[in-house]
Amino acid sequence: MPTSYHTDTQLERTRRLNQLLKELPDVCSDYFLSIEQITGPLTRLSYAYDLKLFFEYLSSELSKFNGKEIRTFTTDDLNQITKQDIERYARYLSYYVKNEVDEASEESVVSREYVNHEYGIKRKYASLRGFFKYLFSEGLVSGNVASLVPLPKLHERAIIRLDIDEVARILDVAETGQDLPKTYQTYHRVTSKRDVALLSLFLGTGIRISECVGLNIDDFDFEQNAFVVTRKGGKEVILYFSDEVAEALKAYYQERREIETLSGHENAFFLSIQRRRISQRAVENMVKKYSAIAAPLKKKISPHKLRSTFGTNLYRETGDIYLVADVLGHSDVNTTRKHYAAMAEDHRRLAAEKTVLRDG
Repeated sequence: MPTSYHTDTQLERTRRLNQLLKELPDVCSDYFLSIEQITGPLTRLSYAYDLKLFFEYLSSELSKFNGKEIRTFTTDDLNQITKQDIERYARYLSYYVKNEVDEASEESVVSREYVNHEYGIKRKYASLRGFFKYLFSEGLVSGNVASLVPLPKLHERAIIRLDIDEVARILDVAETGQDLPKTYQTYHRVTSKRDVALLSLFLGTGIRISECVGLNIDDFDFEQNAFVVTRKGGKEVILYFSDEVAEALKAYYQERREIETLSGHENAFFLSIQRRRISQRAVENMVKKYSAIAAPLKKKISPHKLRSTFGTNLYRETGDIYLVADVLGHSDVNTTRKHYAAMAEDHRRLAAEKTVLRDG
């Protein structure tokens, strides 16, 4: 059974989806019901945000809808949408401004600017395609205009990873606090063992940040150097870690057992300074803080980049793409192959360089 943390997370996402559906046309509820068995709560929530943004575009940017309230859109309205309307949507996504209630005051309205790059635009188009495919298959619209617009072409992103020296450096900085700004020094004395354990776990097992923050004390078996992790969809798998990672985890756990947590967080393995389960945002900030010192030329190092670093090292050591896919929890090996194709290319180039046809 998934841990209570993961169950609570799924329930919270479902609650947010239900709240969001109250702001969308009725046909959207029917659509999400149709995909409930083949998608997870986070996927559906992302689709809902994408669809809300699309309806905001229709209402605010197209004169034929003239500020129509999103909730009141009907399938007759959707039948009026043209291929050109959807093509213009990409331009809108590149830059738009929304008036929102200021979270600080909870009253005043502020204007916020939003920008989507090609990956963000592609994802929102993919959400739109799924929605129009449903409408067309149910006979609710006369044509699937979204399918007529090609998905944006993506440019390959450079895959950023830490090299061997940078891995050692980031662990050293987390352990000693060397070169950290003075504002971090006080907190570092309290969190150093935890931070080394977190970084070691990312770099030594390649788990996702969502999997990491959900870990409980009883998920670990230090005799076997193993732990249970709840993957996407609630599937539980056992992963193993090295003696070096075990040493970092045990050092933190000794400290962790002495902490009296807030109610409801007694079983959480990684804690925040506030004695509650650590959040994803806190972990992201921690990685950013240490990587800025350990690898200053590599911008935006995140927990996912540490995951990529692990995958890279594992592939270098084994050359087994299927093993890498299994350990990383990729459901499709092609996802893994895409990320590590450049390394395979390096191997083939090295093989060619080692082939000598004539001496001298």
